[in-house]
Amino acid sequence: MRELIRTNDIVLLSAVEALLDGAGIGHLVLDQHMSVMEGSIGLLPRRLLVEEARLAVARALLKEAGLGAELSAQ
Repeated sequence: MRELIRTNDIVLLSAVEALLDGAGIGHLVLDQHMSVMEGSIGLLPRRLLVEEARLAVARALLKEAGLGAELSAQ
């Protein structure tokens, strides 16, 4: 699995998950529970991972949706 995005924005995270679900790209959100434990003050970003074999497709999908600036560096 490789990191696609890292964000504190739960709305962005939800939108990206919806895009990936729609494209049939499996993903995993890490640090979701840690963000809740720290009191939701936004210190710990959540990381969204996709399978390495689908990373290029997922990155292209986000760029096409106008979310290219949110992508983690490769």
